[in-house]
Amino acid sequence: MPTLNWIGKDKVINHHMDVPYKILDHVYGFDNGEQAPKETNSGNKIIHGDNLEALKALLPEYEGKIKCIYIDPPYNTGNEGWVYNDNVNDPKIKKWLGNVVGKEAEDLTRHDKWLCMMYPRLKLLHKLLSNDGVIFISIDDNEAFHLKLVCDEIFGNVNFVAPLIWQSRQSVDARNKTGISNDHEYIFVYKKGDITAFKGVDKDLTKFSNPDNDSRGAWRSADLTGIATKQQRPNLHYELIDPKTGIIYPCPDKGWRYDQNSMAKRIAEGRIIFPKNHNGRPRNKVFMDEMESSTKAFSSVITEMNTGDGSKELKQIFGANEFSFPKPSSMVSFLIEQITKSDSIILDSFAGSGTTAHAVLNLNKQDGGNRKFILIEMEDYAENITAERVKRVIKGYGENGKNTEGTGGSFDYYQLGKPLFLENDMLNEEVSLEKIREYVWFSETRQSYKTVNQKEEHLLGVSNSSAYYFYYYKDELTTLDDSFLRKISTKAEQYIIYADNCVLDDSLMQKYHITFKKIPRDITRF
Repeated sequence: MPTLNWIGKDKVINHHMDVPYKILDHVYGFDNGEQAPKETNSGNKIIHGDNLEALKALLPEYEGKIKCIYIDPPYNTGNEGWVYNDNVNDPKIKKWLGNVVGKEAEDLTRHDKWLCMMYPRLKLLHKLLSNDGVIFISIDDNEAFHLKLVCDEIFGNVNFVAPLIWQSRQSVDARNKTGISNDHEYIFVYKKGDITAFKGVDKDLTKFSNPDNDSRGAWRSADLTGIATKQQRPNLHYELIDPKTGIIYPCPDKGWRYDQNSMAKRIAEGRIIFPKNHNGRPRNKVFMDEMESSTKAFSSVITEMNTGDGSKELKQIFGANEFSFPKPSSMVSFLIEQITKSDSIILDSFAGSGTTAHAVLNLNKQDGGNRKFILIEMEDYAENITAERVKRVIKGYGENGKNTEGTGGSFDYYQLGKPLFLENDMLNEEVSLEKIREYVWFSETRQSYKTVNQKEEHLLGVSNSSAYYFYYYKDELTTLDDSFLRKISTKAEQYIIYADNCVLDDSLMQKYHITFKKIPRDITRF
């Protein structure tokens, strides 16, 4: 498989392993239209901080659990004037490149810098994605072909699903000196493992609606004419009578689609639409949810929505367009809906104005789902644009908040907090004990940590017949000795015990299948 090399690749290819693990500090919760210090525990999160470190912070709870990732990273156009600085000369990224890539960073080209920035982020996104999950990545011609090779390397070229082409402009851009208007962008689609087919849409999706508020959902009318002559299918040839008006509709030359018994049943179920006069022809109600999956698909060229729609949307929410060329929430909703279930988790680590959360909230309102969103935004507008948009979508927006009805919902807002380990590799004692325990449990089991009421103070939990203990106090040294062993009441085949020191005899440890791990030396860094 072809691979892509660039200046600095050797410095960043495993950089995701060296990213410091930081805790997430809860700032406030937003619930029922009100902001309060208390956590909502809704599962919806907005995180302000460097997305590389924030992705690392999500691993203990979310590794392998994210069903759908949508990201709209910097396109690397060189345009410095955007609110979301679409250029890796941003001071924050420059500083990061200098720290990670070293002196070579001074000579990096624009494309090298972009690849150095993206590679470790994509590595962490791959870790967070579930085995049946999908990632959608928006990009344009500036980095599309570099991105394809990098994603082939990280996700595997066999997991490349498709390149979607999005017609992002409505009108031709005559400003391009080449005389060719760049009216499109790409959305690269990668899976991690086995996935079910995308849900797709019927090719006549726009014809589905629900004008009579039918409880069965959106429907469209379809022809009732059959395909057989009277000689071929005599049971499909008969006069059809509207039971309400008594109007008789003659049989078409090719008969009806259903025999008389089936037709009578469909009439009783309200599935047959009769015209108001003799001149029309009865038609059949076809419900969207009843369409066979084999008849559903969607084009790899998306033309129904564009950045103009996204701009109008932001203007409705804020009274002004806060971003250039924003993605419309309808497009992100369309992508998310293709792969998620009603309880899926959706992640966006380049959150921008919060379009992905808007899309998730709209979908949940439409189908009664309980999808969760996680947004990460490193810029200072994370609070006054990203989170503020989500608040307004939840409450409703427009004049006096009444033009667009709120979706309802809640979320918690976080800031990236302190690192778990100090530069001397010691545990940071400013971090809460619960966060340390969470990290140690995940580093051992790759499972999410769940606090349970237990009599054993230092027990982290039991996994695969092994009991894990973290014997630690911030203000005193701990020693694994006979006294500690006598306090253990959990039955297990093996015991992994963390402490500052150990004075147990080797034979005793072998007898009871005890493995001692020294704090902090033996705590795995991931």
